[in-house]
Amino acid sequence: MAAPEIDRLIQVLSRLPGFGPRSARRAALSLIKRKESALLPLIDALQGAADHVRNCSQCGNLDGTDPCGICTDERRDAATLCVVADVADLWALERTGAYKGRYHVLGGVLSALDGIGPEQLNLGSLFRRIEGGGVKEVVLALGATVDGQTTAHFLSDRLQPFGLAVSRLAHGVPVGGELDYLDDGTLIQALQARQSV
Repeated sequence: MAAPEIDRLIQVLSRLPGFGPRSARRAALSLIKRKESALLPLIDALQGAADHVRNCSQCGNLDGTDPCGICTDERRDAATLCVVADVADLWALERTGAYKGRYHVLGGVLSALDGIGPEQLNLGSLFRRIEGGGVKEVVLALGATVDGQTTAHFLSDRLQPFGLAVSRLAHGVPVGGELDYLDDGTLIQALQARQSV
């Protein structure tokens, strides 16, 4: 019933995370109804991102410059390297303002089911950065999933010969969490990582 251009817009939008066919239709209609205030600015923003955003050749972050702003920031601690699975994880850590070191984006995690092995991850440049000297600690900020933990163990083993301090993010009871609502795996992690008070 819709024009082919509208159908194409709906199809493209439905490929985005969080969009199914219904939400893609709603978004497409909203964009078309508000052409001047929504659709045209979106087109400009998409074109700008396509033209200027690239992966940082050092860490894998997305930025308008290469190397990225984090890698070139002299105030960042170059001796600490935080390894994350993807750029969304880097952005999440940056939102906290608590980490002042540098990053390395793997581009995923090891997953036998998805056919992702070490060759598919951004590991070569990670080891080159470490071999280049200056890195004293590697923080493994990988998810508490089976694949995330497998990747953390793999990296921990591979980093051992470098004589670095290797740490990982704490896992367990979230701030404000009630024990009754937590899954068994989270409770086990919390018990194993308990601290003195």
